[in-house]
Amino acid sequence: MEVTEFGKIKRAKPKHRAEVSMQTGFPSPATHYLERTIDLSEVLVKNKEATFFVRIGGSAWEDLGILKNDVLIIDRSLEFVRGKIALVVKDGAFEVMKFPASEEKEKMDSEAFELWGVITYVIHSL
Repeated sequence: MEVTEFGKIKRAKPKHRAEVSMQTGFPSPATHYLERTIDLSEVLVKNKEATFFVRIGGSAWEDLGILKNDVLIIDRSLEFVRGKIALVVKDGAFEVMKFPASEEKEKMDSEAFELWGVITYVIHSL
């Protein structure tokens, strides 16, 4: 897997503030009503110190719903749960894999891998 972007998550600064209308004529009744913008980091990230974004460079995991150029949000502080998708290190390379249910566990026991983080969200464009 090729990692093309990485870094620490930075909190977005507010961009809007209430101002008095500078227009002439009848003022809009909604002049002072402003709604907060949606900050995806606030919504999708639970632990910002342990969360990483990874862009997928290939199409090897299409069967898991992960396509080329998708962005994975990975939380390293979470424990894995059977049936979840995680980023693991296997044979010195990163790999995305779904942890099996208990009946499939016997097949996985022979494979050695290290859990790097649990994938919490996959962002892809339509």
